[in-house]
Amino acid sequence: MRDLIGSHDLLFVTLDTLRWDIAESCLATGRTPTLASVLPGGVWQRRHSPATFTYAAHHAFFAGFLPTPVPPRRHERMFAARFGGSETSGPHTFVFDAAHLPAGLAAEGYHTVCLGGVGFFNTGAPLGRVLPGMFAEAHWDRSFGVTDPACVDNQLDRLEQIIGGLPPERPLFTFLNVAAMHQPNKHYLPGATEDSLESHAAALEYVDGRLGRLFALAGGRGRPCQVIICSDHGTLYGEDGFVGHRVAHDNVWTVPYADFILG
Repeated sequence: MRDLIGSHDLLFVTLDTLRWDIAESCLATGRTPTLASVLPGGVWQRRHSPATFTYAAHHAFFAGFLPTPVPPRRHERMFAARFGGSETSGPHTFVFDAAHLPAGLAAEGYHTVCLGGVGFFNTGAPLGRVLPGMFAEAHWDRSFGVTDPACVDNQLDRLEQIIGGLPPERPLFTFLNVAAMHQPNKHYLPGATEDSLESHAAALEYVDGRLGRLFALAGGRGRPCQVIICSDHGTLYGEDGFVGHRVAHDNVWTVPYADFILG
């Protein structure tokens, strides 16, 4: 990634709460054709999240600790905040002298934009301003959140406005947190009265149907765009008696991940 800084835009998408098994099964059964067209080799990477819930996972992500590949070896990171004793930076790592990625990219001339989704990006409360506060420009309203079935459409409407007002020569870092898979998601499954793995999968189908527009926006500024897309953690629907996340369970720790370049 080091060699791409300045010449490429960056798009970082977190598919909040998306489970590895649902991402993989939807891909295998043709329910996510947009993802199938862009994932390297047509497959998700199976990785382990650094945390079991949104707030903690994103703090780790923005410091350079993306989900870790499952094979047990030392994996070079794409980007990293400089600190003494770091053992996973390498010749291709973008190392920045800042506390988080948005500040590191801002120092390289990037405009940084956050489009939040779940409640930890709700700027109406001090806690919800911590992650968005890392960015030069941050947006959240209820239409981006878990209760709006058109949440991604609404986020992309805002992103289109932002991109339209940005000089094309200014490199852009866009962060998008997608709320659709997070409970409640029963509204994506006609007739459903409660959340389930089936409604979780239906939410992913909705998101996949909007990713083409996202990639066209992110990749349509006249320069290549490095994309990182992953889940921050999974969630549970009654397995071993658990509902939700913030617990050490394999279906919470294990997440889908991919990175690739548009254009």
